[in-house]
Amino acid sequence: MSSDTITATLEGRTAVVTGASSGIGEATAELLAARGAKVAVLARRADRLDELVERIAKVGGTALAVPVDVTDAAAVEAAAERVAAEFGAADLLFNNAGVMLPAPITERRVDQWQRMVDLNVTGLMNVIGAFTPQLVAAAAERGVADLVNTSSIGGTEVFPSFGVYGGTKAFVSHLSKNLRADLGSKGVRVSVVEPGMTMTEIKDHVTDPGANEWIEGAIASIEVLESSDVAESVAFLAAQPPRVNLPRLVIMPTAQA
Repeated sequence: MSSDTITATLEGRTAVVTGASSGIGEATAELLAARGAKVAVLARRADRLDELVERIAKVGGTALAVPVDVTDAAAVEAAAERVAAEFGAADLLFNNAGVMLPAPITERRVDQWQRMVDLNVTGLMNVIGAFTPQLVAAAAERGVADLVNTSSIGGTEVFPSFGVYGGTKAFVSHLSKNLRADLGSKGVRVSVVEPGMTMTEIKDHVTDPGANEWIEGAIASIEVLESSDVAESVAFLAAQPPRVNLPRLVIMPTAQA
């Protein structure tokens, strides 16, 4: 598929990107807008969203900043209503907000466990619940819509100290498989992306010294993914013909075992 075909395919699409204030979400929002989609960007940091919308506008794109904490179900519902009112029904949802807080299970970091469950699981479900009616309606009108969830290679592979994080991402991957059974017949394609080591701000939230040492060592030893690499994959998924659904996309640095 040529780049021209991809661009044409995303013209007229209405996309929603969560976790859009940095990293993979930010890069994906910029790319989708560059390829013709109207993009609603959701995250907690309003100032970062405003800067992103300005950058997109400067290159001729269309974006809407919607500050929201996805762990607040009522706030997410209000955000969905705002997107529908200003852009129309979303037909592409990149459900990307998440946090990674690895630590040995023996440290019993219950606060961090809860934060990962709240954002990676409950927040993900809040967004799915709020926007799925729009995706179904959009698919009925235009023939297809896309729900793309961000998981991680940690959801299927085993890494010391990443047990709770990996568990939350395993939920995302398995949920995505099940959602295909619910939504595929309604014209909504469901995909999950599972990136390996990626250079984003997510590593900056890590507080455990051992986990930090492992992450920094991995980054120093191999060329890891850039956020733009994952963004290209999301755009590729959304650009497929309506009959084509790629349910699971694993994206790994070439040198990561």
